[in-house]
Amino acid sequence: MTKADIVNTLKEKIGFSNIETHETVDLIFELMKQSLESEKQVKISGFGNFNVKSKKVRPGRNPQTGEPIAISPRKVLGFKSSPVLIKRMNGK
Repeated sequence: MTKADIVNTLKEKIGFSNIETHETVDLIFELMKQSLESEKQVKISGFGNFNVKSKKVRPGRNPQTGEPIAISPRKVLGFKSSPVLIKRMNGK
């Protein structure tokens, strides 16, 4: 499913104009991005939780030379699906 699919489905179900629906979807995603940028968890009931995890510096190897290197610290996005979504995916 793409963002365009979400916009079209909402437009059909709610009856907003294409522009209003597109702006609403963009606003929702922008709010989610802002929360994640400030390292706040985004919880969507019945769907799951998005959160930011910080990775520390860790040792690694250059695959071409085998030389040890330090992998720089970074932030990664995590997602944990809700039990409701998992049950639904498994047909229960």
